[in-house]
Amino acid sequence: MLRRHFLSLAATGLVALGLAGPAQAADDFIIVQSTTSTQNSGLFDFMLPKFTDKTGIEVRVVAVGTGQAIKNAANGDGDVLFVHAKPAEEKFVAAGDGVKRHDVMYNDFVIVGPANDPAGVAGSSDVATALKTIAEAKAPFASRGDDSGTHKAELRLWKDAGVDVSAASGDWYRETGSGMGATLNTGTGMGAYIMTDRATWISFGNKGDYKIAVEGDPKMFNQYGIILVNKEKHPNVKADLGQKFVDWVISEEGQGVIADYKVDGQQLFFPNAKKGGS
Repeated sequence: MLRRHFLSLAATGLVALGLAGPAQAADDFIIVQSTTSTQNSGLFDFMLPKFTDKTGIEVRVVAVGTGQAIKNAANGDGDVLFVHAKPAEEKFVAAGDGVKRHDVMYNDFVIVGPANDPAGVAGSSDVATALKTIAEAKAPFASRGDDSGTHKAELRLWKDAGVDVSAASGDWYRETGSGMGATLNTGTGMGAYIMTDRATWISFGNKGDYKIAVEGDPKMFNQYGIILVNKEKHPNVKADLGQKFVDWVISEEGQGVIADYKVDGQQLFFPNAKKGGS
């Protein structure tokens, strides 16, 4: 299990350095199963040191697609789940794998494309019409294809547009099976349209001539949630430490840190935690 792997590495490192101390000190960390956008955007690099400085608790992040993060947490390989696919998160809690779901923050999805805009969708705020137009033009579209929160949202939007992308798989519709950053690199290399969360796009350093083509549709809203993994079902969960992290993230202080994170003067995430959770 991931937890045993982390513990083994930590213990090996401490012994090798001659720094092994009390068992409690070596165990003062939590594992957060998270979506890639929180990591790729730089948010965790900005906020986690502040939590650690305040509490002394180290946060070790496993950044994968939301679907994989949920599977990992359901296997007990984590203390906290921090992802962006609300229906799947609610199922996780309903199955007894999580204690309570809390809204944390939101941003939105955008569709980016090359400057020559082969499907002629640039400037659109109607995502269903834009996707239908891309499909009719058979313009290249690069999908993550990895059961991530972004992929789940993308498939929902294709369905709303009345387009069966499974029939176009391997033709104009290409599934990378990769994370958001890798998919952006692949998609820009092949001149394809790509759906991404705005935070990752703002942080992405290889934009070339790419620009946002489709944005502003309420259907592209992107909500993030946080859940403490249930110790009753997964006894190895560090519930006390994990709850401290959850409480801090949804607190006024944690929400303020999220709001303060900017790249090139742009705020990437907008805090909206509610007391009581969902």
